[in-house]
Amino acid sequence: MTSNISKVRVSDDCELAVRVDDYLFPWDTRAPVVMLHGLAESGEAFRRWVPYFATHHLVVRPDLRGYGDSTPMKGDYTYLFDRLGADIIKLLDSLKLDRVFLIGGKIGGALALHIAAKYPERVIAVAGVAAPASLTSFADRAPGWRQQIREQGVEPWVRETTAFRLGTSLPPAAIDWWVNLMSKTAASTLEAFLKMVPTVDITAELPDIKCPTVIITTTGSGLASVDSVRTWQQTIPGSKLEVLPGDSYHVAATHPDECAQIVRKFFDRVEV
Repeated sequence: MTSNISKVRVSDDCELAVRVDDYLFPWDTRAPVVMLHGLAESGEAFRRWVPYFATHHLVVRPDLRGYGDSTPMKGDYTYLFDRLGADIIKLLDSLKLDRVFLIGGKIGGALALHIAAKYPERVIAVAGVAAPASLTSFADRAPGWRQQIREQGVEPWVRETTAFRLGTSLPPAAIDWWVNLMSKTAASTLEAFLKMVPTVDITAELPDIKCPTVIITTTGSGLASVDSVRTWQQTIPGSKLEVLPGDSYHVAATHPDECAQIVRKFFDRVEV
């Protein structure tokens, strides 16, 4: 698979790297699909998803501020969730993309939902895959993670938290791939980002989402029970909840084919 990789300046201190997968004919008219990755990842997190969408959509996979090939952030940088959303809108403006389908995994899912609520004119439909509505429960864990990363580096932290994240379904080679991907993240970026994580709570924004919305979770997610996800999902008007069997909470990684097919079918039914 090949992608066109470029960089877009979204602020004085940051360029976002973005992969654009374009396999379209000139007469294809479906709107682009933008995929937003989670903590300590990059646009490569959606690598397996691309074939399901690239036949009919331009696929755009940015590396969020600080991640992948985007500008690393210093440890004392102050991340703001609203700023991450504004980054994506600036990226869309730069690429001259008016309205898009939006997919997000993990905190990228929360970001996708936030963008759908705050910028309704830019989002046709949204998919939150293992998207948390609130991460305030991480207030106790985040400081310890930051200390471990400072003392040991990124990879030991990634390996230690992988079972919680990915569950037990993936073979060792897949686990190693994800550990390698996440371990490329600059320690300074994680120091800054993990300060923000416990402040993220989009619960109050969810009723403002008016576009078609699908949420995907697993039966055994360590992040939240199905009932707790359903509670906030039902505050999104007309939204749909899909539940897959499994013990991972990063279902976009552990069940990419199933998730991509669910989202593609959901988007295909949306009238534009």
